[in-house]
Amino acid sequence: MVMQVLQKTQTIVRYRTYNGSIYYGIVEDDEILQLSSDFTDIVNHEIKYDGVRVKYSDVKILVPVVPSKVVNFGWTYAEHAKETGGKANLKEPFLFLKPASSLIPNREGIILPSSDLTEQVEMEGEVALIIGKRGKNIKVEEALDYVFGCTIFNDVTARDLTKKDPQFTRGKGFDTFGPLGPCIVTGIDPTNLQIVTTLNGKVVQEGNTNQMSLSIPYLISWISQVMTLEPGDVLATGSPSGSCPMNSGDVVSVEVENIGTLSNYVI
Repeated sequence: MVMQVLQKTQTIVRYRTYNGSIYYGIVEDDEILQLSSDFTDIVNHEIKYDGVRVKYSDVKILVPVVPSKVVNFGWTYAEHAKETGGKANLKEPFLFLKPASSLIPNREGIILPSSDLTEQVEMEGEVALIIGKRGKNIKVEEALDYVFGCTIFNDVTARDLTKKDPQFTRGKGFDTFGPLGPCIVTGIDPTNLQIVTTLNGKVVQEGNTNQMSLSIPYLISWISQVMTLEPGDVLATGSPSGSCPMNSGDVVSVEVENIGTLSNYVI
């Protein structure tokens, strides 16, 4: 077993092999360097390479973490807030949580609920932060030190329900309403990342995290005053404007520069 040094910028995936074993690995071109480390080892820089390389195409890519919580910041982009009936707040974000049961990996299906539950399901492409160390009452100037890496999130939303419910839990919390992945990229700046969401190949959302009404370090600090952040927690930073309905048979893809593309089909 060889200790692998985690470089500043690495692409990390969690995957299942043909025999059902689950590993983390470091992506190199079309291969994955298989690790015997778990997530705790990795964020603590105890990277153990077991000498195995596998083809990326030969494994099932899973959600990159199994978090204790998925924290969502809403209406962090002024135009998206406006189009969905809200208003960007320059002091406090709109906050909601998604259950871990909503998470699905890249290339898995988003299952539309029956029409008697909702008739308007939309996508929201976002940058998500993966927390790397425990934090409470974090200072703004130290906030990015708590980010292990970045990934991609699709905050699938039953828009008709969020418009009528007093809170967003039902409209955001259906099974499969949280596509996440396909990888975690370390060592990149989350405050200046371009986001492009396509529906069946057509661009429907386009924005940059530098357009957010509240900065990412501020959001991390703000939420840490409310709840303790744990390694592996997912913080979804909000969506640019352009969210629109999805229908069965559609393919939605969220591309974030320096990370990759998260694609899911709609069932």
